[in-house]
Amino acid sequence: MPSALPDGEPVPDDGALPAHALTGAADRPLGFYLHVPYCATRCGYCDFNTYTATELRGTGGVLASRDNYAATLTDEVRLARKVLGDDPRPVRTVFVGGGTPTLLPAADLVRMLEAIRAEFGLADDAEITTEANPESVDPAYLATLRAGGFNRISFGMQSAREHVLRVLDRTHTPGRPEACVAEARAAGFDHVNLDLIYGTPGESDDDWRASLDAAIGAGPDHVSAYALIVEEGTQLARRIRRGEVPMTDDDVHADRYLMAEDRLSQAGFSWYEVSNWATSEAGRCLHNELYWRGADWWGAGPGAHSHVGGVRWWNVKHPGAYAGALAAGRSPGAGRELLSDEDRRVERILLELRLVEGCPLSLLRPEGLAASRRALADGLLAAEPYAAGSAVLTLRGRLLADAVVRDLVD
Repeated sequence: MPSALPDGEPVPDDGALPAHALTGAADRPLGFYLHVPYCATRCGYCDFNTYTATELRGTGGVLASRDNYAATLTDEVRLARKVLGDDPRPVRTVFVGGGTPTLLPAADLVRMLEAIRAEFGLADDAEITTEANPESVDPAYLATLRAGGFNRISFGMQSAREHVLRVLDRTHTPGRPEACVAEARAAGFDHVNLDLIYGTPGESDDDWRASLDAAIGAGPDHVSAYALIVEEGTQLARRIRRGEVPMTDDDVHADRYLMAEDRLSQAGFSWYEVSNWATSEAGRCLHNELYWRGADWWGAGPGAHSHVGGVRWWNVKHPGAYAGALAAGRSPGAGRELLSDEDRRVERILLELRLVEGCPLSLLRPEGLAASRRALADGLLAAEPYAAGSAVLTLRGRLLADAVVRDLVD
């Protein structure tokens, strides 16, 4: 089941932000994340805030229905306009995620985008992305998205091996994600991503090589590769606990990551974040870079998180409760926190160190600077950027990124 929301102070009924949150807003890019919480089936490894039709039956009535979801979400976009007031910024990025956004009609996704365009305007070079399940789109669907303004699409491939997909409870057939890339290109999409997962129980080195080769051969300009994290409360965690499937270890994850770096770099991809590779700077996911660089974004939808000017808040999780709040004229916010300068400093280190540009050494306290010198001596940080004032992970450092970050923020 979905993970729990954090604690926080109440969000005002009108969603109003503290005055300081919009100070200097014109100098920060603004993005929108639109969460679509519906899935046809629940993948065994997933603890995202998503719901199948069976899980929603009888728990929210018409308010939880995906049939009127686009209209409900546009109500939150209008709320965002009221909260942000006369903010002159056109929206730089829009990312529709889930869940499975493409369970909604393509016209509904376009309608949600049009609400943002109408309320805020879109930057001339705005990046407009949707995630997609390979089995939930066809050429006509993709053509509607492209005509409606979407210019980037991310397909959940995960693996090219059928037995690996079965362990993950993925419903698409091997080969379909690769075909989707061709269909997206034919529809005129500028940028296409494939998501991969490594370290699935029962996956071999050869399976992972085959997945990498299939993804590269499909011709995307962006690949994301994530180590499988087994979250408590998921079906996969229960299967592992019962001994039905084995659990991979950190050494296996490290080997798979090295294989990904080797094959992707040989194919012309360059890493720009620990788990993300692109064939060019234009191919990077700008929306994710907003997160990693602490910019402003509004997350609309059940359970979505937002951040504006050092204020972070999150919505109620259930689609029925979310729709009910908006129908009553209230913010769907469940809680918020005001980040201190120290909070923001630590978060910058946590996030920027994962980027190819690294994080400024000036962010580090004396203990962190001492740890950075040890990391440099151990080959975890690159020497040339360090001499220029930045902490940049080496390949070995990327394998141990979480440990390096912990040392540098202490």
